[in-house]
Amino acid sequence: MGNEDSNEICEDVGPQPDISPPPDGGYGWVIVAACFTLSWFTWGIISTYGVYLAEYLSHNRFPEARPLDYALIGGFNFSVAMIFAPFVTILARETGARFTMGLGVVFLVSGFVAASFVKRLWQLYISQGVMVGLGIGLVYIPNVAIISQWFDKKRSLANGICGAGSGLGGLMFSFTTEAVIRKLSLSWAFRITAIVVTVMLSISIALIKHRNEAIQPPQRGFDTKLLRRTDVLLVVSWAFVSMFGYMTLLYSLPDYARSIGLSKPQAASVNAMLNLGTAIGRPLIGISSDRFGRVQVAGSLTFFCGIICFAIWLPGTLYGVLILFALLCGGMLGVFWVSRIKLIRYQAIGPLCVEIAGLRELQSLLSLSWLSVVLPTMFAEVIALKLRRPESGREYLYPQVFAGVSYIVARQGINEDLYIELFDKEKAL
Repeated sequence: MGNEDSNEICEDVGPQPDISPPPDGGYGWVIVAACFTLSWFTWGIISTYGVYLAEYLSHNRFPEARPLDYALIGGFNFSVAMIFAPFVTILARETGARFTMGLGVVFLVSGFVAASFVKRLWQLYISQGVMVGLGIGLVYIPNVAIISQWFDKKRSLANGICGAGSGLGGLMFSFTTEAVIRKLSLSWAFRITAIVVTVMLSISIALIKHRNEAIQPPQRGFDTKLLRRTDVLLVVSWAFVSMFGYMTLLYSLPDYARSIGLSKPQAASVNAMLNLGTAIGRPLIGISSDRFGRVQVAGSLTFFCGIICFAIWLPGTLYGVLILFALLCGGMLGVFWVSRIKLIRYQAIGPLCVEIAGLRELQSLLSLSWLSVVLPTMFAEVIALKLRRPESGREYLYPQVFAGVSYIVARQGINEDLYIELFDKEKAL
């Protein structure tokens, strides 16, 4: 980007007030614990939807339902949360983060409770799909930038710890959800989840504290000026395409395990190992991004994830091989969720104003990144199940190819031009 563009954006932002630097510790570690728990009981829960999907596909609970219906319901968990992100940002600005997140708990818990009583497919769409997705968005979006307000030098470590919460949550709920469905019922799996979510999220929200008074963020829905920048468009295209691979892997792996003859507990274990890989991998991605470069790490992991889809998942028909693939892939497939903050930090403004304006504009920039993944999170698993061939000897061959190609193509968004531009900005800082 030229200097003229940088100056233009700096002028639009206007004079920046002095702000106190992030404390890099102290109460910030309480915030880390709270955000870790929020990730555990939001994204950690919906990352186990593959267990529910395998249950739906193997039992005719709703006679009018097609496999694509269940894929859409799972897609709503992500896409509804993402599509409402700009509005949630504005709501948090007007009413406060705690009120917004508390409202999210109400929607999230109500969705699970309602899902435990549904008799018709459309009711499942509204409860487990829309209500749960909206609840996730209301809880998660207001807190996603809070870590960056409390940490500077330790920001990657803090964000990595928080990101690990979703992996550990997915690990726990993969086992418990499958066990409760098997020993009690699907309805009780929803109800027990609702009870646990109510308690844990309420405690976490009570501990959340922002530093908006010091930083004075405008908290706009998103800044449309960013769409005129090449580096922003490259990152958005990377996020858009890679999410097709991410959602396909996240939701298809448990049912793929079933399709090759593994038991339900084994399928749940595969999903759990995917989440364990996420819990281990996300902090390492954050640390590696600071050491080796954010663009290099994001690009390399995106490409490698596509390669192992072909090298391990495609020929993998043994339980041990699938566990290995889940661990490896789990550590890499969520690179978007870890890298987005690191990359977006440099999209807020030109290099002259990046440190201050980057932090001030973080929420609006995050909203733009959320919107970029609405369509893939909604329709990726729909496409994957449409590609599935239940009557063939290799039911998931085409979804496997689809996931691998998505990651390899997405790698092109993290190309040399983006690396040069963002790396030059890092050196300037």
